[in-house]
Amino acid sequence: MTVTGKVYLIGSGPGDPDLMTVRALRMLQDADSVVYDRLVSPEILAMSPKTATMVPVGKAPKCHTVPQDRINEILAERALAGETVARLKGGDPMIFGRGSEEAEYLQARGIEVEYAPGITAAQGMAAATGVPLTHRGLATGVRYVTGHMAADKTLNLNWDSLADIDTTLVVYMGASSISEIALRLMRAGLPSKLPVLAVSNVTTPRETHVLSSLGQIGVDAQTLILRTPVLFVIGRVVSLYQSPAFQEVPLQKMAMVGD
Repeated sequence: MTVTGKVYLIGSGPGDPDLMTVRALRMLQDADSVVYDRLVSPEILAMSPKTATMVPVGKAPKCHTVPQDRINEILAERALAGETVARLKGGDPMIFGRGSEEAEYLQARGIEVEYAPGITAAQGMAAATGVPLTHRGLATGVRYVTGHMAADKTLNLNWDSLADIDTTLVVYMGASSISEIALRLMRAGLPSKLPVLAVSNVTTPRETHVLSSLGQIGVDAQTLILRTPVLFVIGRVVSLYQSPAFQEVPLQKMAMVGD
């Protein structure tokens, strides 16, 4: 009789292995197979057990080589075969990571699910750049939004609600839509000079920064080299960004700093 395995929904954090939790690392190293997303850093993947079967299921915008329905099936098939499965996701599996959708599918089939939270990219950005998510006199709150809708649908966000000068707005998965996002936010009342910081591959050796403004970020994102994943931080807290490298390097070259 085959014993049903289990699935660990693991948040690997923003990329630096030092930022993984002890729980996440223990779960990963206990796995028979590792089902991982495209944006999990190679440094994190290198910490997987050498005996584990590695199963890539990454998706890119408009290129879902492994659809979500199939990912769900892969997780269930391996667990029902008795394996301990590490479902490895970047950041936190419960923040734009579809962790709850996968858990719902698995639990409906009697498969045990355990979670390991991860440091989300916005927190990694704050630690890496010194730009806080909230700061007295600059931001009384923070909001996380996705710049990419399911099935590549048109963005349908509450722009009037998001255009709050007292709130830091962090946009995940927005590299292809930041021009539209910036335009809609300005139409909703945010000033064009509001600072924006784009951070690529945060907390990894490949991390790069681009300092811009709401009125300029659409152009900068198209003309500069920004490797995914890219996080956009919009708000007055970005005015606290201090980087000697930025002060010395023209904006057109800034995306190469840290390469």
